[in-house]
Amino acid sequence: MKPEHADQTPSQGFPARLLVVDDEPRLLSSLASLLRSQGYEVTEAEGGERACELIDQQSFDLALLDLRMPGVDGFEVMAELSRKQPDCGTIVVSGESSFAAVSRALRRGALDYIRKPFDPEELLATVESVINKQSLMRAHEHIQVRLEKSEALHRYIVNTSPDIVFMLDEEGFICFINSKVESLLGYQPEELCGQHFRQILDDRDVSKGTYALKGANITADNPRTLEVRLKTRGSQQATRHFEITAFPIDPQTWPHTGDSQIGATPKSARYYGTARDVTERKEAEAFINFQAYHDLLTRLPNRALFKDRLELAIAQARRGKEKLAVMFLDLDRFKIINDTLGHAMGDRLLQAVTQRLEKCLRKGDTLSRFGGDEFTLLLPAIHDNDDARQIARKLIRALQAPFQLGEHEVFVGVSIGIAVYPEAGENLDQLIQNADIAMYHVKGRGKDGYRFYSQTMSVDTANRLNLERDLRLALERDELRVFYQPQVCSRSNRIVGLEALVRWQHPERGLLYPGDFLALAEETKLIVQLSEWVMDRAFRDVGDWIRNGHPDLRLAVNLSPTQVEHPRFVDNLVRRMTKQHFPPDNLEIEITENVIMSDLDQISHKLRELATVGVRIAIDDFGTGYSSLNYLHRLPIHTLKVDQSFVRAIRSGEEGACIVNAIVAMAHGLKLEIVAEGVETDEQLSYLRNLGCHQVQGFFYGPARPAGEVFKALEERTVKAVSF
Repeated sequence: MKPEHADQTPSQGFPARLLVVDDEPRLLSSLASLLRSQGYEVTEAEGGERACELIDQQSFDLALLDLRMPGVDGFEVMAELSRKQPDCGTIVVSGESSFAAVSRALRRGALDYIRKPFDPEELLATVESVINKQSLMRAHEHIQVRLEKSEALHRYIVNTSPDIVFMLDEEGFICFINSKVESLLGYQPEELCGQHFRQILDDRDVSKGTYALKGANITADNPRTLEVRLKTRGSQQATRHFEITAFPIDPQTWPHTGDSQIGATPKSARYYGTARDVTERKEAEAFINFQAYHDLLTRLPNRALFKDRLELAIAQARRGKEKLAVMFLDLDRFKIINDTLGHAMGDRLLQAVTQRLEKCLRKGDTLSRFGGDEFTLLLPAIHDNDDARQIARKLIRALQAPFQLGEHEVFVGVSIGIAVYPEAGENLDQLIQNADIAMYHVKGRGKDGYRFYSQTMSVDTANRLNLERDLRLALERDELRVFYQPQVCSRSNRIVGLEALVRWQHPERGLLYPGDFLALAEETKLIVQLSEWVMDRAFRDVGDWIRNGHPDLRLAVNLSPTQVEHPRFVDNLVRRMTKQHFPPDNLEIEITENVIMSDLDQISHKLRELATVGVRIAIDDFGTGYSSLNYLHRLPIHTLKVDQSFVRAIRSGEEGACIVNAIVAMAHGLKLEIVAEGVETDEQLSYLRNLGCHQVQGFFYGPARPAGEVFKALEERTVKAVSF
């Protein structure tokens, strides 16, 4: 008895039928629910014995099964499927990870092996890939069956053949052609008879076609076979591909006559043959070849094709003693957008980025998607580094304008590392690796820029690996310290707030400042763990001081973009304050304009939630980012912090201080508090005080200090200037 729905296949528009087998009910239900959410038709089998029963009753396209099950295990289920439903593919989803088990499963016909616990996205991608491959194989098998049937019925081709059947004379003129030529190419048989066959050959294949019939070695056992393109009548359709098979005709055995008939001429035939339309096969082959060497999302060359072209370019550059450049591009802020807006929006962004990047390229350049949000670019035959520099600048400028993704306006940048042949490497692996190293140096210096590889970078990279190892150990060994820089009232010299700053007491290098390790922490994702440690320590220290005589003391904490953009940022921050019994009204978080503008809608919602519970919001380094003033009246901003680069511009009088004047005036107009950073001289302090900036911080009152020293200053109520 044929299983139910045996004739339905995914390629016919029906959802793929999946059999999910596991002896753990909860895992079975979870996996089935995940697959159903993607539109698959899922049947659950608890255990191997139940799976075998279902295999007798229903037809499946794909089975996902565990190996280790009591009674009938996964291997026995695979054997049952192989006997009764050989077209059903198998993916093993198992906690059994030994080489023997994996090897045995693959030998038994498993198409893939996913280890428990599995990543849902990886599993869904694997299922989709396997089903697509099966559909393609079925389509390929279908074409092969059609071709085999056509060959088996060759004796009927004159009257019923799906192919064009023709006869040619000694010189290549058409003696006979069947009516199939009308449906395939649009010609009437009688108008082609008497014409040379090159009249319907595509111009690109005329030489190939005419040369093929001149060979002296064509025999009945060795026919001439070739693939050519034939023109359709009036070029109303695209040129079609045909497989031509031509046999010689023995004049002694061919009973030809001089009588004319439709589709024939009285000339003596020398060859007969068939022309089979293989356009679909050629298109399928082209598509499979495209898949093998291109990224289907962006349509760019993939890593394999890029390496092939780079290998060829290196060989040409070596022979011609020329230079070439390899660029490694990594998008800035892509992960944030992908995690926040979802993978569909992330895919749209990658496609939009690709379109902009391609407009910057020269003819002969190769842009490839290397993986994720990483791209590589091959620039062959450059004269000097300036050629690569110009392209890098064009790429950076191309991505500066915002991208519109539905209702969201997002910004991405790009960090570019450049390796020039032969200085930065003489083979493809060296060039790609060194371009990658140069790119990471861009990331470490603020992103959104480019750098050429140099030998010193390899040394820096080795030091970076050691520093990363030490930083991970520092969190475990309690080597981090929190220092506090006072925020002082410029009129009374009273401490009104403290900014928490992290330091690292390295066991060998001594006290390290944030500039020595924060960029590395951001890159390695340790920044969240580090920032949470700083907040917990600051909440404890400042919370004690607030409860012991300083109720109005404000704590300012810098937050990394990774923290703010996390979906549960607000919940995490409120939970930490509650755990440390820190009053929200005494907390001021500092974020930069760039963080806000990276996703204004999402950040706005989070900041309003924090303002609702009493947390104050400060814009750090104001004036150095996007400076889009539109957000100031839309968000619950309480404080603007004037960047120290503007404060340093204050010399004598008002010269060089126009930006400070504008920021202070703006803050007063918007009824915002203002804090000037980097105050170092009495001249700067006086200028800011007269301007109406009543809160300052900087080396004028000394550097950031440990908790013990800061507490003593709090007890003295005022802080004195430090002499340099």
